[in-house]
Amino acid sequence: MKAIVHNSYGPPEVLRLEEVAKPATPGSGEVLLRVHASAVDPGVWHVTAGLPYLIRATPYGLRGSKPRVRGMDAAGVVEAVGPGVSRFRPGDEVYGTCDGAFAEYACAKQDRLAPKPSGLDFAAVAAIPVSGCTALQALRDAGRVRAEQRVLVIGASGGVGSFAVQLAKAFGAHVTGVCSTAGTDMVRSLGADEVIDYTREDPTDGTRRYDLVLDIAGNRPLHRLRRALTPRGTLVIVGGEGGGKWTGDIGRTLRALMLSPFVGQRLLWLVSTQKHDDLRLLADLVEAGSVKPVVHRTYPLADVPEAIRYLRDGQARGKITIRV
Repeated sequence: MKAIVHNSYGPPEVLRLEEVAKPATPGSGEVLLRVHASAVDPGVWHVTAGLPYLIRATPYGLRGSKPRVRGMDAAGVVEAVGPGVSRFRPGDEVYGTCDGAFAEYACAKQDRLAPKPSGLDFAAVAAIPVSGCTALQALRDAGRVRAEQRVLVIGASGGVGSFAVQLAKAFGAHVTGVCSTAGTDMVRSLGADEVIDYTREDPTDGTRRYDLVLDIAGNRPLHRLRRALTPRGTLVIVGGEGGGKWTGDIGRTLRALMLSPFVGQRLLWLVSTQKHDDLRLLADLVEAGSVKPVVHRTYPLADVPEAIRYLRDGQARGKITIRV
């Protein structure tokens, strides 16, 4: 099968399209998926580059020096099922996450898949799993969002942010989205009640306060983010692009976690997962018209390096997907 692989850390050019062995028979609780589409996100880039260096000590990073297929988001058709699989059968159209989605075939755990929402092609559906689940868990689980609350989404035009704006509205919140000039119209079209262009206005200057702030892949200092919160508000840090090459944004995150017990505000860091129940909920919301994936560009499998470069340069609004 064709797959995108790499065997050393580095820029997107270390990724290569090669012929590799098709996955063996799926194991217990797994399905063999014929992948039709995938997507890129900052996590894929960080694991490929091995930056920050701390990532090289993770299970993904420790194997980074060996030939490896990358990619997590997946949408496709079940080819075969392993022992103990009860949710799916061959021929089912599904979506979710797996290890090695930048390939024609991949094995995926049934607990990380759900039926594909109807009415969308595979490339659009592949935009949902990682970003959609991250936004959902940031709002519902970490943020405990409630109707009528004021929610600030920093990074509203990105993959996670575009879902967060829509989901917060679906939960009945008053939503303010923060993005650059290029993304303002798109964020407004997703239902944001207000949109702040951060090139012209500082959303954390303290003039407005919010019950819940999502800081998505941001780099603003913790004390500025707290200024945007009500005295009992909640900050959820979702990723981060600041810090140095060794630990990245972990310093800001640790300061938030250490400070949280001693102040009235809840300061949290989200580590998201992709679960069957959440994927089903997102599919239901998509089919109901409450949420839609925003796809900025779609690349063929061979152009994954170019897709990652485009993402890394900060040009994407919504998601970048890969057609396999």
